[in-house]
Amino acid sequence: MEKITEKLLLDKSSPKTSKLEQIKTLNLSKMKLQLQDLPVPLLSRLRSLEEWDLSGNALKEFPANLDLPALRHLDLSDNLMEDVTSLESLKSLEELKMDNNLYITVSDNHKLMVLLPNLRMYNGKDVSTAANHLRFVYSDNLRTRVKVLWERSFSLPDPITAQKMSDLERNFAAAAGQQVKYGPSSVSDFTKWRVEILAREYLRSLTEPTEPTEPTEPDNKDSADANNIVSTPSKRKRSEPVDVRLTPHKKPRTDLPASPSEGSPRKLNLRVKLPTVTSTRMSPYKTSKDPSSTGETKRETPRRTSQAQRAKNDEAEQKESVKASKPKRDLHTLPIIKTWRKTQQPVSLKPLHVLQCHSKRDSSDDFSTQLWACAFQPPEDCSGGGGGSRMVATCGGDSVCVIDCETGMVMKKYNVPEEEFFSLAWSTVLMSRGAKASAQLCSILAAGGKRGLVKLIHPRNNVAYGEFRASRKPLSVLRFNQRRGNFLFTGSYDHKIVMWDIGGVDIQYNYKVVQLLVLEMSNTPLHICMPPTSPDTHLLAACEDGLNCFNTQLSASNTSRSRQKDLEVTFPIYKKQDEEHDYRTVDGLNFLNDDIVASKNVLHGFIYLWSWSRTRTQRPDKKSRTVSAVVLAELQWTNTETPYLALGTCPGRAYVVCGDDKGRIWTYHVSNLQKSSLNDGKPVPPTEVLDWPAPVRKGLSRLEGPSINSVAMDPELQYLVALSDKNMVIIWRRGDES
Repeated sequence: MEKITEKLLLDKSSPKTSKLEQIKTLNLSKMKLQLQDLPVPLLSRLRSLEEWDLSGNALKEFPANLDLPALRHLDLSDNLMEDVTSLESLKSLEELKMDNNLYITVSDNHKLMVLLPNLRMYNGKDVSTAANHLRFVYSDNLRTRVKVLWERSFSLPDPITAQKMSDLERNFAAAAGQQVKYGPSSVSDFTKWRVEILAREYLRSLTEPTEPTEPTEPDNKDSADANNIVSTPSKRKRSEPVDVRLTPHKKPRTDLPASPSEGSPRKLNLRVKLPTVTSTRMSPYKTSKDPSSTGETKRETPRRTSQAQRAKNDEAEQKESVKASKPKRDLHTLPIIKTWRKTQQPVSLKPLHVLQCHSKRDSSDDFSTQLWACAFQPPEDCSGGGGGSRMVATCGGDSVCVIDCETGMVMKKYNVPEEEFFSLAWSTVLMSRGAKASAQLCSILAAGGKRGLVKLIHPRNNVAYGEFRASRKPLSVLRFNQRRGNFLFTGSYDHKIVMWDIGGVDIQYNYKVVQLLVLEMSNTPLHICMPPTSPDTHLLAACEDGLNCFNTQLSASNTSRSRQKDLEVTFPIYKKQDEEHDYRTVDGLNFLNDDIVASKNVLHGFIYLWSWSRTRTQRPDKKSRTVSAVVLAELQWTNTETPYLALGTCPGRAYVVCGDDKGRIWTYHVSNLQKSSLNDGKPVPPTEVLDWPAPVRKGLSRLEGPSINSVAMDPELQYLVALSDKNMVIIWRRGDES
């Protein structure tokens, strides 16, 4: 006991006694411990403990109800553990080692995967896919059988008393454990244990009221059996999946097919041809011309409009739009917008690079390839010096590029013949390195487009390690769950959003993909985002005919594998719709902080800022399931009919950014919004409009401003990246702040 206390209280890195609350790593290996040797009151103070090594002891049990909220890695190998249920309190645990515990059975392993919701690595192997199968698919089958048993042999007592309910719960759980049979006999102990838990949960659900904010899903007995499982080949050679090119200046190849963009679902007619340019790198140049007069490139709108109607896009129509769509504002939401640091000032951005790195056959004459999506690499897998914030991935045509924003160099380039990429997304997953080595976090990149396939890439090791089919139709959008990095949502042109568990990878790049959920849309989804405070339970989907909200919780109360929308959010501009204008296409969507959402409707010259929490708590219309967005402010934007110009947000700097159809970037520093501008009905002007840098090559004319399809910012807004529909990546860098 004295040795343990000394180990806890002394920090070898400092001669002074350390605070228990600050310890992150603790090694109690090979100390011949027993359960009674662990000072539980002392251990409960280890609130920051992340890694704990208890291997090589004589532990038979683990302290029950020990709350260690930061613990992610636990080593219990080479012990005498008999009961694993005491580990249930370690909800944040991601990696667990239980090797060489003679009394641990296969059923115990299954129990651990259910008890620990975040467990991804077990004994050096990635078990996230198997664990999610047990938590959801396997449990749903058992839950269905429990319900059948109840309806056949049990009923609630009349009258209901505490004693009668206690007896009923005991009898029902015992009967379920004996009569419900499912799965192989080798895990019968796990099945009986799980069935008894589900029986008690089901009985409580019959008597306890359901929270009004949680939607009710229809029962689907066949949903679990119909769950689709996609297994990718277990072993892949690193050089097989795609052609990897490392530099942007490689000589043109003649064996690549022409870009398939002509047949793309997103291909839009170009009315103006740009001058011929013969280089892949151009210099940003600030032009003195009026930015409103440069660039005449237009694209077909989602709805048919007459030539006469297009000519009416002037300031008078825009002012009339403001009057017709004046939103209803809620004074109680004002403090939410003003929660950012008061000392934060607007940033100053200057053009740094213009790259032409997605060209067909590396041709500098290619100004027809449209670029669609960009995203910055997450910081978890980055080397020192904050290098992760300067790496951005872009996609368009048949290629995906990873670019160093500071140098303008294309560090990685992945070409996939016959593909046209529309979307990409970064995530961080665990890579297992064997039983003797701890798993490490690594950033992966998912990209998809016209062929309906998702490509999985590990850029750090320069490996495109696999693919899986997400749809028979083109993919329009990809998005990872920010809390569960192995959960990927794919939206497609078959009007569906599918939730996948892509698991992790091992050092041989073996992986497995499981389909978990299908969300039924009424049209093509364009953007997906999840509330920062509840990414596991709610999803917002912007699509061609509106903004829908779904419940994505995988739990006992939501067992259906195919779901309809929970809510549809409507906006004030809808009231102005007529035969010539339909404002329902939402082509911009992102959260600005934990509650505020920024969204944009096609043909509407403003960006809405609205409250997710207050919108969601409204009572929806019984038939249409619609609620009105609680609008906080309208940001003045350009007046254009060009669709699919996506906006971006930077929560760390309180910024909303969106490009227009003339190459300009509209920026809004939201923490500068004043109370008067939120309540007088006037639109909020942009903080700054960045002019098109008009890149030039020596001896050639300047390039007019194209449409800016997408923008992205790193968390601290050191860099801003914009993608155009003329095969140009524009990088802006933050200058000295005033």
